Amino acid sequence: MRSPIILAVGIAALPLVVSCNGRSSQTPGAGTSASASGAGAQQAPDSFRVTFETSRGPFIVQIDRGWAPKGADRFHALVTEGFFDDSRFFRVVPGFVVQFGLNADPARNKSWDKRLPDDSVTHTNARGTIVFATQGPNTRTHQMFINLADNPQLDGMGFAPIGRVVDGMSVVDSLYGGYGESPDQELIQRAGNSYLDRDFPKLDRIKTAKVASP
Repeated sequence: MRSPIILAVGIAALPLVVSCNGRSSQTPGAGTSASASGAGAQQAPDSFRVTFETSRGPFIVQIDRGWAPKGADRFHALVTEGFFDDSRFFRVVPGFVVQFGLNADPARNKSWDKRLPDDSVTHTNARGTIVFATQGPNTRTHQMFINLADNPQLDGMGFAPIGRVVDGMSVVDSLYGGYGESPDQELIQRAGNSYLDRDFPKLDRIKTAKVASP
């Protein structure tokens, strides 16, 4: 069992101790390892929408590249490759965030583990914004979260929104949260959906995530 980790960034009044399985109720941490190799990303359109078809219904996010160019490019590449299809919303903390972005196939997680340099935080972590999870500076890979509430405390910690939910936020609010933070991100990374379907069968899933036609 790993020792608790204290993130090096944050606000003094905010608890930032990450538990032994790499999670915290106060930070959207990405419990993934990073490799020297990984998938690159071509420049995304200046603005684009992605439709998520989920087990609870559809929702749409609007991405504005000007908010966080590197993050927008990586997200566009992930969606274009179908990375999020059949993945689970594995972490739902009501009043805070819903997190996703670990593929059903562990091999595909590894192929996208190349860390992404940070973007400047140009927009606040308002309710409905979509953001990359991190383990600290310059550690973004493929995990994402959507803010379920206004979380301005995340702004100073380097969490840079890349866009926001523009339709279907009620679907995001309804995602199953009965397991809280119990799913282990490292086990998901290694075993994929076989672990989640066995131990957490009620988790909602992304059926498909596709860039919408202009």
